[in-house]
Amino acid sequence: MDALVSTEGLAKSFAPNATPAIQSLTTKIKAGQVTGLVGPDGAGKTTLMRLIAALLQPSEGRIDVQGRDTRTEGAAIHDEIGYMPQRFGLYEDLSVMENLTLYADLRGVVGDERTATFEKLLAFTDLARFTDRLAGALSGGMKQKLGLACAMLKSPKLLLLDEPSVGVDPISRRDLWKMVYSLIDQGVGVVWSTAYLDEAENCAEVIVLNQGRVLFQGDPKDMTAKMAGRVFKLHGAGAERRALLARTLTSDDVIDGVMQGEAIRVVIAEGAAAPTAQSIGAASVTIAPTPPRFEDAFVAMLGGQPKRTLAQATRQRSDGDGKAPVQAKALTRRFGSFTAADHISFEIARGEIFGLLGPNGAGKSTTFKMMCGLLRPTEGSALVDGLDLYKAPSAARARLGYMAQKFSLYGDLSVAQNLDFFAGAYGLSGARRREAVGRVIEAFDLKPFLNENSGGLPLGFKQRLALSCAIMHEPPVLFLDEPTSGVDPLTRREFWGFINAMVGRGVTIMVTTHFMDEAEYCDRVALIYRGKCIAVDTPEALQHAVKSKDIPEPTLEDAFIALVEQHDRAQQAAA
Repeated sequence: MDALVSTEGLAKSFAPNATPAIQSLTTKIKAGQVTGLVGPDGAGKTTLMRLIAALLQPSEGRIDVQGRDTRTEGAAIHDEIGYMPQRFGLYEDLSVMENLTLYADLRGVVGDERTATFEKLLAFTDLARFTDRLAGALSGGMKQKLGLACAMLKSPKLLLLDEPSVGVDPISRRDLWKMVYSLIDQGVGVVWSTAYLDEAENCAEVIVLNQGRVLFQGDPKDMTAKMAGRVFKLHGAGAERRALLARTLTSDDVIDGVMQGEAIRVVIAEGAAAPTAQSIGAASVTIAPTPPRFEDAFVAMLGGQPKRTLAQATRQRSDGDGKAPVQAKALTRRFGSFTAADHISFEIARGEIFGLLGPNGAGKSTTFKMMCGLLRPTEGSALVDGLDLYKAPSAARARLGYMAQKFSLYGDLSVAQNLDFFAGAYGLSGARRREAVGRVIEAFDLKPFLNENSGGLPLGFKQRLALSCAIMHEPPVLFLDEPTSGVDPLTRREFWGFINAMVGRGVTIMVTTHFMDEAEYCDRVALIYRGKCIAVDTPEALQHAVKSKDIPEPTLEDAFIALVEQHDRAQQAAA
């Protein structure tokens, strides 16, 4: 295949004495395939995308795009490629058609060419029914489709997609990949940057970056194959599985470990002996090898999961009076004639992690906002520790912590000032305030950053700070809204290490997520679809429910899609 992009000795620095964002990069990106850009936060993925798009100039070396030098032929490159950045510039107060028209004007697509291109792209993205809808009213998946349509207006041979599936549900993500593969069949070369490592397995080649350097380039299957014989699943730990995971990770022989439903998945160091029930101190656990995934190889290549021994962030919780600390009772919310949430009910036990899943626009966020006290229900009630969020709002909110999807930190304040502000917001004062601030500084290892502005922190430390602010007042219940959306696997593992430790001390967690591997950390999940709760069970039970000849070993993502499709078929049959 011809190379659409070639780089030689490419380097990019943003300050004279700073560590280069890209270092000595020599590579080729081919036509007619998807090339994945993979790496932790700050690895240089977006910088490389912007260099390819001729939006940044190299500090050293050379980069050619379709035979053109980005230093001297940037305008021609802009005209020949499609680029969809992480935060694609849709105008939310304009309709779908008005956005397309604006971008067509900017790209010089006029006359009959415009008419034919719009017709083709609207059919391709299945947006023809929504041309009059404001972009701001589209679901996350539909916004990404519109962004893709705008990037494709000039029928480019090279398409750059910078984390296009962040915050997109599995069904929309699957649709997005189908669209991309249809472009590949037309000879388009696609560069897809991602934080979701299961997506890397969909790519013909991957470029693994870390600190601006290439660690691996080639077929992702070749990288995965290097982990053969080093990945195991532990079954039978039951309610002790989180404690067992934490204990197992202290071993030098174990470089990675995650929850996977009722099981624990561990990766051992190269040359280490296979784990046994005796070596991990759990006689009742069964251990079996399991096929490696690309994510296992990725984490191993980066040196394994961060291992930290941090102080306890919260006190041990008792079982209380035995009542469920979180209850949704026939929660209903209508917006005019539209019912976004329709008589949704569930209970969450103390010390349980409960996940809310659902496609974009299904009512999941509406339900979550009602449970947090951010949106008043039309009917029904939301209770926290037995208190109705709308009859006793102050007392109920004092018993919950809330971490928003977009970290609600004050970027121009230092870490210490943010902690002090949130302590005051929760009504802490005097010795109790000083004790609370000191506790979270120690628990989340924030002392080295106290005088730094929070807006400049690495993403992992922003997460720590946001979580520390949410639990400052030691709430028995914690609500997390898409807590690791777009976050790399190492940062995600560190975050869930904090959460698992809190659950071990009796804190109750409710989390929304689009990331199915993350949903497997949950004890139970509820699937919200078209305003209704269509399934509530453990992740493994939902997977088992959709097992078939076609899907003998379903993932949770397979279960998500299958249950939604089953519901649609049942509704059509009843109509």
